Amino acid sequence: MFEAPNPHAIAAMAVTVTMFIAFARGRYPEEIISLVTIAVIGVGLYFAPLPGTRPTDGLTLAFAGFGHSALVTICALMIMGRGLVVTGALEPVAAGLEKVFRINGQLGLLVALVAAFLMSMFVNDTPVMVLLIPIVMAIAAKGLMPSSRVLMPLNTAVLLGGMSTTIGTSTNILVVSIADDLGMDPISVFQFTPLVLVAGIIALPYLWLVMPRLLRDNSVAPEQGARIFHTRLRGGEPPMRGGTLPEGITLHNHAETDIGPFHISGTHEAIADAARALKGELAPVWIIERIRQISKARGEDIVAVEMTVTADSRLIGHTLATSGIADLFGVAVLGIHRPGANAAEADANPVMREGDVLLVMGIDEDLSAFSRADALLRLEGARELPRRSKAVLAAAIMLTAIATASLGLPWFDGGQYAPIKLPIAISSLAGAIAMFVTGCVKFDRVGRALSAKVIVLIAASLAIGRVIDDSGAAAWLGEALSLGLAYLPPALTLAAIMLFVTVLTNFASNATAATIGTPIAYNIAAQIGLPPEPLVLAVLFGCNLCYATPIAYQTNLLIMSEGGYTFRDYVRAGTPLVAIMVAVLSVLLVLWYGL
Repeated sequence: MFEAPNPHAIAAMAVTVTMFIAFARGRYPEEIISLVTIAVIGVGLYFAPLPGTRPTDGLTLAFAGFGHSALVTICALMIMGRGLVVTGALEPVAAGLEKVFRINGQLGLLVALVAAFLMSMFVNDTPVMVLLIPIVMAIAAKGLMPSSRVLMPLNTAVLLGGMSTTIGTSTNILVVSIADDLGMDPISVFQFTPLVLVAGIIALPYLWLVMPRLLRDNSVAPEQGARIFHTRLRGGEPPMRGGTLPEGITLHNHAETDIGPFHISGTHEAIADAARALKGELAPVWIIERIRQISKARGEDIVAVEMTVTADSRLIGHTLATSGIADLFGVAVLGIHRPGANAAEADANPVMREGDVLLVMGIDEDLSAFSRADALLRLEGARELPRRSKAVLAAAIMLTAIATASLGLPWFDGGQYAPIKLPIAISSLAGAIAMFVTGCVKFDRVGRALSAKVIVLIAASLAIGRVIDDSGAAAWLGEALSLGLAYLPPALTLAAIMLFVTVLTNFASNATAATIGTPIAYNIAAQIGLPPEPLVLAVLFGCNLCYATPIAYQTNLLIMSEGGYTFRDYVRAGTPLVAIMVAVLSVLLVLWYGL
């Protein structure tokens, strides 16, 4: 006889539903709701412990998420992603994709979606997304497409690709392993790949054309009257002879052919792009090299800041050549902005006057000394320059972390090649430590890579997953599901199993959904006379349909702060896709297995 759920299971389901409603309504910040959820679970289990546990065990369960390997993994991956950004390691890849986006934004998004899907078929979803996030952010910074309208579709494409092979995600491996232990015939790596490819083709128009429209535009409106800096580009490829100037750059000395320096103007980002594209420098080479050597010796970052010349500055009446700035302070002036000057009047080396804005590069200590000594007003918005000397090293660290988790460490057992795959938590933590040790990421800047909101949200989701599992709520829901499936046609049976597992994976965890759903599906198949494989695959697919909440999968949380998403964004954009995929995959399973 089917029994009612126990009080702890009822309470667990009530807390989960309440948390979901609070997130969906959006009246309170996600981090506040997360902390309240953790407190409710901890206090509740302290005064009403689970059977066979002590009151303090409930506190351990509630707060265990802060020390969970999943949280360590996500934080480590964020740190490695920060290393790729601050070293400029992914600039070549970003530049290539940027060209496609400049041709057409929709074409660029399509190319990115297809590439993400294909990569995640063979490499774990999380490292793939970690590689893609800084590339997307670089493209968004150029104003080509808002990150909020790219990251979620891209993340979903990665999840779809990971669903297509048994090695695509650790959850797939778990489902296949449990089914194998239950006595089902082994499932090969590409056995169900055609089904996912067809479903992916059907889902692609939604990801490409519909989902971005359901997400708000988080791009920052371009600053009105953005400062245009005039400078001299030294060395490199002459722009008039084969060199290509980036968008937003004006070349002023058109009459010159091969003789530099060349007078150009543009925003800070534009002139920096021009220097990279033409392999030149925006200041004398000797001072640039000196700054880089000092940065390396001191272990400090190079920054670029804007400074206004005040009425008391000694620079008034001097040009850059006569000011002695580089000799006296060891900083380089990259460009000068003169308010109110038009392009025809501007000069790359003018006599400085009150109100001019200098774009200055150097070590922070030297920049501060320069601004104090010469009576300059330092403006907000200092920018760290990429440590490009460590770009190859940062890329190597990231690729090694991915390879050890996805392909494994080379190892021979009894003369046979048997690679040892490291858990993603171990490989990512080792990669983050390597980023610190090698100086790719400064330890005192690590806070810029992490999001407090994401951290407490992860902790809350892990606590919810544990209490749903330990209280018996998940098992009771599975038992309730099995009672009604015997009377449904095969397509609806598959859809019901898939939808049940999808709900579990979006509110508990992939592992919980796989652990509970796989035996249930296998037993239901025996009871109603269906082959077990399609029902087990329904569980596997359901575990991967984790688009509707940020807590469903760690890549959802990785993109949350970068895309500026709220819980409601995941529900609004992800729920329709879940419905599409459940319907499509159920029908495909029926057709594929002739049910």
